[in-house]
Amino acid sequence: MEHPQVTLSQRQGYQFEHHYGAGLPVLLADEPAPLSAGVGPDPVQLLASAVGNCLSASLWFACQKYKDDPSPLRTEVQAMVGRNERGRNRVQALAVDLHLGKPAAELGHLQRVLDTFEDFCTVTQSVAGAIPVTLRVLDSTGAVVKG
Repeated sequence: MEHPQVTLSQRQGYQFEHHYGAGLPVLLADEPAPLSAGVGPDPVQLLASAVGNCLSASLWFACQKYKDDPSPLRTEVQAMVGRNERGRNRVQALAVDLHLGKPAAELGHLQRVLDTFEDFCTVTQSVAGAIPVTLRVLDSTGAVVKG
């Protein structure tokens, strides 16, 4: 079993440095105004980034298995934040649009990839148990190939 670790160190106020390990850059996270200066991504954006990155990497990996190249990938994640029954802000849903860099017709094994890649995304599959995650995959022409 893996045990990845991140160490957070408070710089000041709501600003926290995220240390991922030797040789990796430190990420500065912050809350937006009016709480703080917004000099880095906030925790909701970090969650959205983790989900989007995992889905993108999973799709890339699956395509590479079949020698397909969907580059350049571009992924947009929108987090819907609203109040729960107790009036507390919560991430209520994540909507992911994953854009392929090529037309679907140029990717010979795309349907097979689309049928399986989500299941291998560690972060998304973990988060989706608590937060609904919707996914659309679009090719470079804008055609929706999954969703």
